[in-house]
This record gives sequence, C-alpha cells and structure tokens, in this order.
Amino acid sequence: MVESDDRDTTKRSIGSIEQDDDARKELRRTLKNRHIQLIALGGAIGTGLFYGSSESISLAGPSILLAYLIGGGIIFLIVRALGEMSVEDPKAGAFSYYASRYWSQRAGFISGWNYWFNYVLVSMVELSVVGSFVNYWFPSIPAWLSAAVFLVVITGVNLLGVSRFGEFEFWFAIIKIVAVLAMIAGGVAVLLLGLHTLSGVPASFANWFTVDGGVLPHGLLSRTGDGQWSGLLMALTVVMFSFGGTELIGITAGEAADPRRSIPKATNDIIWRILLFYIGALGIIMAVVPWNSIGVPNAHGVVVSPFVQIFDSVGIHAAAGILNIVCLTAVMSVYNSGLYANSRMLFSLARQGNAPTYLARLSRNGVPTAGVLTSAAITAVAVVIVFLWPDFAFNYLMSIATIAGIINWSIIMITESKFRRHVSAGEGPGELAGIRGEDALGRIRFKLPWPRITPWIVLVFLALVVVLMCFSPSYRVAVIIGPLWLLSLLCAFEFRRRRHSMRTPKI
Repeated sequence: MVESDDRDTTKRSIGSIEQDDDARKELRRTLKNRHIQLIALGGAIGTGLFYGSSESISLAGPSILLAYLIGGGIIFLIVRALGEMSVEDPKAGAFSYYASRYWSQRAGFISGWNYWFNYVLVSMVELSVVGSFVNYWFPSIPAWLSAAVFLVVITGVNLLGVSRFGEFEFWFAIIKIVAVLAMIAGGVAVLLLGLHTLSGVPASFANWFTVDGGVLPHGLLSRTGDGQWSGLLMALTVVMFSFGGTELIGITAGEAADPRRSIPKATNDIIWRILLFYIGALGIIMAVVPWNSIGVPNAHGVVVSPFVQIFDSVGIHAAAGILNIVCLTAVMSVYNSGLYANSRMLFSLARQGNAPTYLARLSRNGVPTAGVLTSAAITAVAVVIVFLWPDFAFNYLMSIATIAGIINWSIIMITESKFRRHVSAGEGPGELAGIRGEDALGRIRFKLPWPRITPWIVLVFLALVVVLMCFSPSYRVAVIIGPLWLLSLLCAFEFRRRRHSMRTPKI
C-alpha cells in the first residue's frame, strides 16, 4: 500500500515537472491591458519626438505639423494591418511569424532578422543621444560613458520578467505623458500670459505664419544655397523614423492576457496620440520658440531638445531641467521596448528554425534570456560608435534604421494581403479555419479599413520616402545599404536552407 502511494506520488511529481517544462517552452501571457496601452505609446514617443523633431522642424518649418499628420495616418494603417492578424492569431514574433505562415519561410526569415536589425539600430540611436541629455547638467561626462551605464541598467530590467518589464514601461510612459501634457499646458500659459522670450519674438500662434517664410518656408521641396534639400517632403524621412516602434503592439500580442480586447484599443488610440503628442506639442513649441531658432546650440554649445528649449526661452530653467529628465526617461523607455522586442523576435525566429536553438530557451520567469543578452551585446557596439564617431551615431544610424523600418512595414502590408487570401481559402487561424470566401473575411474581428486599396496606398507612400532619402547625404547611405542588407539576408536564408536539406536524411 505504501509502495503504491509512493508510485502515485512519483507519477504526480513527474507530471508536475513535465507541466513545468511545457510552461517554460512558452512565453507567459501576463501583460495586462494597461501595459499594452502604454507600451504602444512608449514605442511611439521617444528620440524621434524629443530630439529628432529639431531636424524635422529645420527642414519644413511649421508645415512639419502636416508632415506628422500624413506620416501618422500611414503608420495607423500599418498598425491596423498588423492588428488584424494579431487579434486573430496572437503569437510571439508577430509579423515574422505571420510572414512565415501566410507568405513563405523565406519571408519570415527576412522579416524577423530585418526587424531585429532595425531595433538594434534604433537602440543604438537611443544610446547615442543619452549623452546629450546627461550633458545638460554634466557637460564633462563623456557620451559613451552615459550610453554604457544605461545599456547595463535597461538590460537588467529586461531580465526580470515580462510583467516587470510591462510595469517599468507603464511608468516610463506615464512620465512621458504627464511631461508632454505639462509642457503643452505650460506653453499655453506662456501664450496666454504674453511672457517675453529670450529670442525677443513675442509668443504667439501667429509665429507659424510670420517667422522666416511662414508655414511653408522651404516649400514642398527646395534646394538651399549649400546644396542641401529641404521642404515638407524631405521632412517625411525624419517623421517616419519618429513613428518607428508603434508596431510593438503586435509584438506584445504573444504575451497579452487578453489580446482581442487590448490590441484593438491600443491600435485605435494611436490617432489621438499622434494628434496630441506630436502635432499638439510641436505646434505649441513653434508658437513660443521661433522655428528657425530650434536646434541652435545653447550657451554651452549643446543642442538641447525643443521640449527643453521652450522653457529655457522664457527663463524657467528649473522646468527645463525637469523636462530634460523626462527626455532622458523617454530614451530609456524606447531602448527598454527595443530590447524587449528584439529578444522576443529572436525567440520567435528560433522557434521557426530561422535562428540558433539556444535563443528559444526561456528562464524560470519566462524570459528569453539568451535573446536579451545577445541583443544587448550587439547593441553595445553603440557605445564604441558614440565614442569614435559621435556625429555618425545619430544621423547615419537613424537613416539606416529608417530604411530597415520601411522594409519591415512593407512586409507587414504584403503579408496582410496574403493573410486575407489564406482566410478566404479556408486556411485562417483559430475559429476562421474551414470557413471560406466572404463569409470568412466577414468574421475577421479587427478589419483593416479598405483592405483592397490600403496596402497599395501604404506601399506607394513608403516608396516615395525611399526616393526622398536619395536627396539627403546622410539618408542616401541607407538607400545603398538597404538593398545590400536584403541581399545578405536572402543569401543567409539560402545557406541555411541548403545546409538543413543536406542534414535531413533522404528516405
């Protein structure tokens, strides 16, 4: 009897161990709705807004508001396309998994590794500007040292578990939201009270129309005396980089507790976020600070964020210092999200057989530790780049990240079209399986608006951005590197495929 009880206990123990092993093979669905909402927001509000907006304003003047509206509309359609697939088939790796399943294994390979490459570059860009925010208080601290410290800190955060990551990102995003709202409120107060600014130009919305050429100072596209191109269209290249990260919504689907509710809400909320945080904030800044003085070095020779400059311009240096902390937090947030996305993408690639198997291992708390550490190690190259070539670090890395993002967004739109074909053919995921034609398409819960023409509109727009990148010396490099990068991915896939076929025994 005792022996029988021992055997039962042993069986239960073995069953428990097997269940634990199975659980450790999958990511944990512990991200709550509030986490998803704020992660989506955190991905869109970072260096592109707090730091890169200086460059975009210098290119287009007040018409940059229209550029952000156009770019925001395109990004919304891209995220809606991704959301359509994520709600029906929430998986880790998102678009890499979708490209692999609904397009081809080659497309999944290229999509996944390109996205990983994209976010490595974005992470490098974020780390490259950390020093500029730290130097606001401590001009003598080397930029590379600031980058190294923040890299180590954020890597530690990502190793704690997805729920901890979600909590950190939640509060990072809250800080950004409160700061931008406070900046908008402060700017409105400056306008209403008629406070004098250091520029000598009275704060007024009329500055959009009267300062140095008005709304369209450089037209749609024009060439300056030094041979550089500027104008509304040229600003679109910087604007599209700013919106990189919104597709994080799809990445979180694999760890969302309720993706069918949280993904649609987070996606639809992007529109008002763009209107408020980009157009609203920059509109207020250019009403207080003349657009032609934004991005000009301060008394210490440091180029500060426009969000800091707006308070410096009216002599409220304490508020400017606080906002500089917020800008620093925003950079940390984007790198935090980037490292999270990269580790999950490597995990998904490994599960597909498109990456080394060690990247598919999870820690006891459900973290793809190998993916986190591998991505962090590669990103550490940014510390060296910032040390050796500080100017290259921001301009060129940002341009290469933009072309990688365009490749990724293009793959998402093409994959969405192929996803619908599979659904129509009765090969959809979950409850859509076995249902064909318009009946199947009608049951998609979160549909892309105008699905027949939207992918083409987005693809044509992205092609236009690539053409515009050819007009800028710093972006032109990326247009050359982009095709070479795609070719290298195709060669890598073919090498992996042939190596795999040689190892597979023939029957």
